[in-house]
Parts: sequence; C-alpha cells; structure tokens
Amino acid sequence: MRHILSVIFENKFNAIPRISGLFSGRGYNMNSMSFGEGEDPETTRATITSEGDDQIIEQIAKQLNKLVDVIKVTELTYEPFVERELALVKVQSSAATRAEIMQVADIFRAKIIDLSHKTITIEVTGKEDKVNAIIEMLQQFGIREIARTGIVALKREFQK
Repeated sequence: MRHILSVIFENKFNAIPRISGLFSGRGYNMNSMSFGEGEDPETTRATITSEGDDQIIEQIAKQLNKLVDVIKVTELTYEPFVERELALVKVQSSAATRAEIMQVADIFRAKIIDLSHKTITIEVTGKEDKVNAIIEMLQQFGIREIARTGIVALKREFQK
C-alpha cells in the first residue's frame, strides 16, 4: 500500500541526505520525495511516498523522529489530505498531430508551455492518477522527455 509522510525538519546542512539515507540504509523503498522551504524559512517540508504495510511505515516514522533535525513527522495516509503532482511532458509533434495533442492537453486541463516545429511541452498538475493518465494518452505521439516532481501534500483542515 502507498503511504504519504509529511516531514518538517530544520533547514540545515546534510538534513536531506540523512533522511534519504535512513530509507536506503534500512532497505525501505522511497517512491518519491519532494521538498522545499516551509512556512518558516528556517524549516523545510518534505512529502515522502513509500510502499509498505502499516508496521513498516510506523517504523519509518519512528526512525525519522529520532533524527536530530526532524521536527515533526505526520502520516497523511489515513487523514483527509490534498495532494498534487506537477509533470512536464515533451511530446513529438508535427503539423498533422499538433491539434490532437493540444486537444488531449485541453481535456486534462494541462497547459502548453513550449512549442517548436518538432515538439510540444505540456505542464500538467493534479493527483498522481491524472498525471499518469495524460502521460498514457500522450504515449501514442512519442514522448521525448518527462520531468515529475513527485507528490506534495498537506493535511486537509476542513472536515464535515
């Protein structure tokens, strides 16, 4: 099962390698890690996705909490949360396929951010399944390059 961890840590030298090293050193699988400055410039927020059962994820969270620079670890998997991923997809195009590629982008509410005689670069944001779906639809045209951010997520505050 896929689990999502939100980790807030002090913005210090070597903090990110220590966090990622915890996963690799113990043989845990990290599917993605997205990070950036948090609400306080002294901290960084990372969103980590990992596969495993609840016991393994609980162990990962405990190990992360033991790291010196880590302030807070929250597992979002069983909480209401919002998530997004960004992908840039460069697709081969010609005069004959350009309109169809643009139509696919429009259906997914993606943006054309670059255009040349031979390629179109598309920006898509949304849940991981949406990003995967547009990539699958664009495969038929010939994908040249893909850059993905991985998931970023925050706990949803409003609840019914």
